[in-house]
Amino acid sequence: MKAYESSAKVTSEGIKIPDWLLEILPSNQEVKVIILVNEQTDSSQADWSKLTAEQFFAGYEQSDIIYNSI
Repeated sequence: MKAYESSAKVTSEGIKIPDWLLEILPSNQEVKVIILVNEQTDSSQADWSKLTAEQFFAGYEQSDIIYNSI
């Protein structure tokens, strides 16, 4: 099994496969397709992680220091 990697564009008509890739693929051949997309939540996830840490440490009081020795 051979693998080819390329970017493709998703349009309202479907996925636009680059011409160079279409030229090397035999006609009427079944292929296996793996689609990888960038997650839009990456920066959102980082923001949530930062907020969680800030809120956690904001709730930490001097009286909680006793738990550090356990």
